[in-house]
Amino acid sequence: MGKKPTIAIAHLGCEKNRIDSEHMLGLLAGAGYTVDTDEEIADYVIVNTCSFIQAAREESVRTLVELAESNKKIIISGCLAQHFQEELLDELPEAVAVVGTGDYQKIVDIVQRVEAGERVREISQTPQFIADESTPRYRTTTEGIAYLRVAEGCDYSCAFCIIPHLRGKQRSRSIESIVAEAHALAQQGVKEIILISQITTNYGLDLYGEPKLAELLRALGEVDVPWVRMHYAYPTGLTSKVIEAIQQTHNILPYLDLPLQHSHPEILRAMNRPWQGRVNDNVIERLKDTLSGAVLRTTFIVGFPGEEDGHFEHLVEFVERHEFDHVGVFTFSPEEGTAAFNLPNPVADELMQERREILMEVQQPISAKNNRAYIGQTVDVLIEQENPETGELIGRSARFAPEVDGLVYVQGSASLGSLVPVAITDASAYDLYGNVAQI
Repeated sequence: MGKKPTIAIAHLGCEKNRIDSEHMLGLLAGAGYTVDTDEEIADYVIVNTCSFIQAAREESVRTLVELAESNKKIIISGCLAQHFQEELLDELPEAVAVVGTGDYQKIVDIVQRVEAGERVREISQTPQFIADESTPRYRTTTEGIAYLRVAEGCDYSCAFCIIPHLRGKQRSRSIESIVAEAHALAQQGVKEIILISQITTNYGLDLYGEPKLAELLRALGEVDVPWVRMHYAYPTGLTSKVIEAIQQTHNILPYLDLPLQHSHPEILRAMNRPWQGRVNDNVIERLKDTLSGAVLRTTFIVGFPGEEDGHFEHLVEFVERHEFDHVGVFTFSPEEGTAAFNLPNPVADELMQERREILMEVQQPISAKNNRAYIGQTVDVLIEQENPETGELIGRSARFAPEVDGLVYVQGSASLGSLVPVAITDASAYDLYGNVAQI
C-alpha cells in the first residue's frame, strides 16, 4: 500500500461547524491519515465553510480562492458546500469534492474515492446525521473548554435565516449520549462544557415529544466539570422548570444567551418571530428576579426591511431599559432562499451601519457599569493563555463565554487550563483585570 496523503483542515464559521471539523479530524486520524495544521505541506485541504450571511460566504470564498491559487487540492465541506454544491464544483477546478453538513462522517470514504480519481459530490439534500459520543473526535479548543452538541438543525422558519435549509430539521441526541460524552470530556481535564444547538431550549422536543432541557441540565450535574454553559436559549423555552434546574444544579452557569433579534412587535412579526414580542420584557424581568447572578447576552439585527426610525428607537430604549451584560449587533443580510430576501422597503447599507454603531455605543457604558460591579470581588477564572513577553495570564470568568465576550487579564502564577481565584481590581467595557488571590 502507498503512503496515505497528508490532510489539513481550514475551519471557518461557528462552534457547531467546529465540532464537525473536530469529528473529521478524529475520523481521519483514526484511519491512519496524517493530519496537519500546515496547509503548505498538505496533499489535501478540507475547507469547512460557513454560509450564514454574506460576510461569512465572502470569507469562505476568499479562503477557497487563495488555496486554489496555490494549486491545492480542496475538499469543500460545511454550509457553503450544502448551499452551493453545483456551482462550487463547476467554478473551482481545484475542488475535488463537496461534502454536505449531514455527510462529514463519510470523510474517510470521500478521501479514498478522491484518491482513486473520483470527483466526489456527497451531499444529503435533507441532512439527517448527528454525531454522538461514539464518533471519533479530536478537540481543537484550548485545554480547559469543549463544545458539546446536544441537537442539530432547526424547526423554526425565521424570515432572515437560512440555517434550516442548510442544517435540516432539529434532531436531538439522547440525554444518555450527551452525558456519556460529557463524562469523557471531564476525564480529559475539561473545566468548561458549552452546550450548543440552534435552539437549546427546544432540546429533546423531537426525541421525547416535549423539551427536556431541565432533565438534561440536572443529569449533567453528575459530571465532574465545574462549569456547564448554555448557548442559544430562546425566551419561550425558559420555563420555571428550566430556571429551577439552573438554580439547583451546582455546575450549570446562570449565563443565558438570548437571541432576541429585535424588540418591536412589528419587526418581530415581519421576521416571523411574532411570539417573541409578547414575552421579551416579562421573561427578562423574571430571569433577573428569579435567577441569582444571571448574566444575559443577546444579539440584535438592525436594518431589517421596513425598519423605520420609530422601530429602531424602540430597540434603543429596550437595550437601555434592560441593561444586558453583553450585546452583539448585526446588520441585516438578505439571504436567497429566505422569506426576507425580496421584502420591500430595504434599509440603506449606510443607515444600517449607523444604527449598528449607535446601538453599540448605547451598550458600551452599560457593559462597563456591569463589569465595574465586580471590582473588589474574587471570582474564579479559567486560565487559557499566557503572554510570553509579559507573563500576564489571560482567561475568562463565568460571565464571559469564549470568543464572543470579554477576557480577564491576570497578574500572578497559574497553569493553563486551571480554574483559579482572581481578585478583580479594574474593569473596562469589555474586560476585567485582577491578581491571582492568595488562599
